[in-house]
Amino acid sequence: MSGVQALSALEHRPTAVIISDQLRERIIDGAFKPGDQINEAQVASQLRVSRGPVREALHRLVQEGLLIGLPNRGVFVREITERDIAEIYEAREVIECAAAEIVTKLDDAERDRIADELTAMTTEMGEAVAAEQWDLLRRLDLRFHMTLVEHGRNRRLVRAYSTLATEALICMAQWSGFSENNRSRVVPGHLDIVEKLRSGDMEAVHLALHNHLSLDDYQLHTHDDDGSLRHGRPEE
Repeated sequence: MSGVQALSALEHRPTAVIISDQLRERIIDGAFKPGDQINEAQVASQLRVSRGPVREALHRLVQEGLLIGLPNRGVFVREITERDIAEIYEAREVIECAAAEIVTKLDDAERDRIADELTAMTTEMGEAVAAEQWDLLRRLDLRFHMTLVEHGRNRRLVRAYSTLATEALICMAQWSGFSENNRSRVVPGHLDIVEKLRSGDMEAVHLALHNHLSLDDYQLHTHDDDGSLRHGRPEE
């Protein structure tokens, strides 16, 4: 089952938000593949709703960057290029570092509480690796990073990161390079971030996030030649 057939009836909740959530999930799991056209009338028929909320849902996903609207042709699932992937991961690093900098300034007890919460998530990741539940692992991975950003207590960082997280899930699900990565590194990599965050050493946190989110051969960062890490802001 793929595409429109993978959508389920909305029963008595025909809202644009619910429709966009369903479509987003079907894009993430590959039911709708890159380049596929999403036909407004077919979606409305499958979900047993009028075309108005479907049109609004498609517009939401175009704004999120998951779909692209082509004049006189329709709406299509955006094809993610290698350059897109590199940009997504660089943007993730910028946002996560901004949130982490806020967290590192919290008192020791609060940082410990956050670190303990994130550590518990790595236990779930380890269980997913052992069970070879790769889709679950991808979602736990993104939940870890989303939780880190949420602890920065900046609603706009959270909102920006939510869209990036969806794009990152699509990258991990659809690009073979991610599925073939050495999964034995997943838990240790996240634990390293946790322990650096617990220490309150922002430079160490930044380095850990940079190493974790960098992609081989797609280095877009403009860090200084001496190896110092910053994102375009002047530092003393």
